[in-house]
Amino acid sequence: MRVLITGVTGMAGSHLAEYLLSRGDVEVFGTYRWRSRMENLEDLLCTGCLNIVAEGGNITSTERLRTMVEVCADPHRLNLIEADMVDAISMHRLIGAVRPDRIFHLAAQSYVPASWNSPAETLHRNIIGQVNIFEAIREAEIDPLIHIAGSSEEYGLVYPDEVPIKESNPLRPLSPYAVSKVAQEMLAFQYHKSYGLRTVVTRGFNHEGPRRGHVFVTSTFAKQIAEIEKGIRPPVLMVGDLTSKRDWTDVRDFVRAYWLALEKGIPGEVYNIGSGTTRSIEDLVHAFLELTPSKVDIKQDPSRMRPSDVRILWADATKFKTLTGWEPQIPFEQTLRDLLDYWRRRV
Repeated sequence: MRVLITGVTGMAGSHLAEYLLSRGDVEVFGTYRWRSRMENLEDLLCTGCLNIVAEGGNITSTERLRTMVEVCADPHRLNLIEADMVDAISMHRLIGAVRPDRIFHLAAQSYVPASWNSPAETLHRNIIGQVNIFEAIREAEIDPLIHIAGSSEEYGLVYPDEVPIKESNPLRPLSPYAVSKVAQEMLAFQYHKSYGLRTVVTRGFNHEGPRRGHVFVTSTFAKQIAEIEKGIRPPVLMVGDLTSKRDWTDVRDFVRAYWLALEKGIPGEVYNIGSGTTRSIEDLVHAFLELTPSKVDIKQDPSRMRPSDVRILWADATKFKTLTGWEPQIPFEQTLRDLLDYWRRRV
């Protein structure tokens, strides 16, 4: 079986690649852009792809790309291909060369605050990028299972009597990012109904762990604490709004759910993925502080406040759990400890 992961250099993408390679029954291909950071993939790449990345080489023609896919394909390592979602030609070459049996579409502009600063870029990359993938699939005349990574941010404004949140809850997005994910979901449904694409959408609630980018809330706290422990930052943790509540799951549990979404999910359907437990950002801060011997003060930073924030995201994942048997296995405290240790090794 041949699997393609878009956005493989990110936290979720790299963990998904690692999980799939550990199974031993799939060839794994992943996309990257020329400016992508590669540290998440250090131990996963095939030798040929390591050389291509190191040399900064581009694969520009369909024939060269197909040759590279056949030569570098290694069932025991990740095979990396440069491609850009918003470039339709790039997507057509990629899909035509790899001809995947399954696609996990994770690539996106996924940082919510950045979507307020660059709303047009967020909408273009996330929506048009997905259209390009779908059209490339149609042109290649293949019939892969396609996982679309949606987001709990799509729910947006949630009223107190609407939690925990079921898939039937109204979508009231509160950021350009959330709007883009709603559009991705609607496109998945439309292409399924119009052209028979076998799309399965997951609305993922917060997932965290090692390799999370430093701009995200859990990672920025972990990085600050690691810097405080090393003495390169004053013992003050800068925070934003601490009252919002989130449903956190370990990313390593999350990627198992992604696989099960295509193994057992029904094309055209949407599934929540989350732990079913909600905690405030303040709870998160105190959980981190229990993991450090340093005495740390907490200070609110106005620049970390959002124009509009989602007050609560709390998953009812009954539909998905009943269908697949999936349950989170990694405790919340271990997720935070592993993330903090990740930053301790890097600061």
